[in-house]
Order: sequence, then C-alpha cells, then structure tokens
Amino acid sequence: MKNTALITGASNGIGLELAKIHASKGGDLVLIARNKSKLDELKTELETQFKVSVYTIGKDLSETNAAQEIYDETNRQNIEVVYLINNAGFGDFGMFTETDWSKELQMINLNITTLTHFTKLYLQDMLKRRSGKIMNVASTAAFQPGPTAAVYCATKAFVLSFSEAVSNEVSDKGITITSLCPGPTETGFQAAAAMDESNLFKGKKLPSAKVVAEYGYSSMIKGKTVAIHGIMNTIMSNSSRFAPRALVLKIGRKMLDKA
Repeated sequence: MKNTALITGASNGIGLELAKIHASKGGDLVLIARNKSKLDELKTELETQFKVSVYTIGKDLSETNAAQEIYDETNRQNIEVVYLINNAGFGDFGMFTETDWSKELQMINLNITTLTHFTKLYLQDMLKRRSGKIMNVASTAAFQPGPTAAVYCATKAFVLSFSEAVSNEVSDKGITITSLCPGPTETGFQAAAAMDESNLFKGKKLPSAKVVAEYGYSSMIKGKTVAIHGIMNTIMSNSSRFAPRALVLKIGRKMLDKA
C-alpha cells in the first residue's frame, strides 16, 4: 500500500469524508469503525472510483488494547501508515450526576486512551522514518468547560492539549501533528449525544461534514498545529482564553442548555 492514511471512525460523518478526500488524491487507506459492513461498502466504492487499496477493520475502539491490536494487525499486513487520523469519538449530554457512567467510561477510553495510544505507537514508526503526519480531531468544546457535557468537553480539552504538546516535541523531526477543532457540524453526532435540542444545535445552519473534512485535511497537509474551522468558531474559541473563567462557564452552560 502507498501513501497510506489510517482513519478511525471512518464509517460516517467527518471520517467518511476524510477517507474520500484521501482516496481522491490517490492515497491508500486503512479504515476502522465498529460497523465493518459499512466500511466494506465504502471500500468497494473507493477502490472502484479511485483505483486505490483499502483495508478495513471492524473494531470497537473503546475496548482495552484496541490500538495495540490494530497496530499489530497493520504490521502483520506490512502496511506503513503515513497519515494517522484519530477521528473516532462520541459525546453525551446531561447533568453529570444523572448520566451513565459506563457510557462515560467508554467515551474516556475512546476519546482519550485509544487516541493517545494510537499516537504513541504510530509516532514511533514515523520518528524512525523522520516523516509522517497525525491529525487528532478535538472540538471547539476543547477551549472551555461544558456544564451538561462535562466529560465530553474535558476529553476534547485533553486531545487539544496533548496534541499541541507532542507537536512541539517532534517539530524538528519531520513530523507534524494537527489538532482539528470543528464547531457544531452536520453529522450524526448531536443525535447520538442527545444534544439536538441544545442552543448549540437547534435551528442552526451547520457546515457539512465534507466542508469540515476538506478544511481539516488541508490543515494537516500544511502542518497546522491547531485548526479551528470557521471564523466565528475561531473568534469564540480564542476569546474564551482571555475572558474570566466564571463568564466562560456561564456562556458554556447557556450554549448547552435546551433551546
């Protein structure tokens, strides 16, 4: 396989669009998601349309050692991962005392643990080659605490901080790490997180997953460290760093409350 990108959460939304973009540029793919049948449909589509090679893995990435198992499998297949795109993730919505701990534990495992482990495993190979690119998908939620989405926002804050730090560590070694921070996007995320009725989503015209994926992919290729999609998202995310924390907290609660 050549110029291979490994993409997690590739069966829908931003991950699916990233797979299409990379294939359109002639790059091969390793696609990972729980729904292998959807991945195999996408494999057929991309291989037929773009004449690339696509390897699919059906896996629940919230499981312990999922990253190691996939890394071992790609090694057995002699697949060299040039681009690592940690896109898989999910959120939840509700008062922390009322939400489901088992779901939050899965969220932490997927959004933080697996992403971090994937980065460590494939980054070591990239260091040996002195080349490679990583994109970790965070969120504009990474820039402030989120009452009623406390765990989700905290996981994305980890992704952003972690990605920025490691990016600095490898900046002189031919490798770039990009943290993509989308705002609300037209995907299945809000429904899965039970956030359809929040002020953040309800009645809003949202950018498509394709538009966000194109921006993220371009930012990764350019080696941008933090990529915030959209002018208003950029302003809001950066302004939160300078506003009083108490005010940021109140605004965060207002945005996540039901409309």
